[in-house]
This record gives sequence, structure tokens and C-alpha cells, in this order.
Amino acid sequence: MADFEMKKRQSVSVFISHLRQSKQLRRFGDIIYVSRRMKYVVIYMDQDQVTSNVQRLKQLGFVKKVVVSPRNQINMNFDETLSKYRLTEEYQEKIKDQSEEK
Repeated sequence: MADFEMKKRQSVSVFISHLRQSKQLRRFGDIIYVSRRMKYVVIYMDQDQVTSNVQRLKQLGFVKKVVVSPRNQINMNFDETLSKYRLTEEYQEKIKDQSEEK
């Protein structure tokens, strides 16, 4: 039995002119969400196929705009950024005293 291997995936939002064409977008990846009001479809596809699929999507007549999610470029290690905002001991004691008074 083969081991399960996770593939890197990326979200792509495709703005379309009519919702009828949303079914045709299944061949590019997994459709996660369809907005009826704003007429866009969110598709998850393999990260190595994003550039080729985006070019193919832009060539379709019913596609108005294609937006690739920048999530993989964002630093998700929040420990470094939050360490700047730790409370000082003096301020922690002040908060503790105020809560005890109530």
C-alpha cells in the first residue's frame, strides 16, 4: 500500500460572467465555493499547475478575471511577530490588581 502524500494546493478565484459556466471549471481543480451574488468561483488546484491553469482560464470567453491567492507567500509563523507585543511584568501585575479589586 502506498503512503499518503499531501500535495501543495493553492486557491484561485475566478470571476465569471454567468453562473452556468461554473460547471466547466471543474476540470481545473476542486470547486470549493460559488458566489451567486458576486459571480465568482473559488477553486483549489495543485500548486505546480497554477500558472498553466491560470493562463488557460484567462483564455476562456466567460472568464472576466482570475485572482491567485497570496497565502503561500505570507509568513504564517506568528510567534515571532507576537513576541514584540508581550505584556511587561509591571503591566501584568496592574491588570491582576484591577481584576482583584472588582
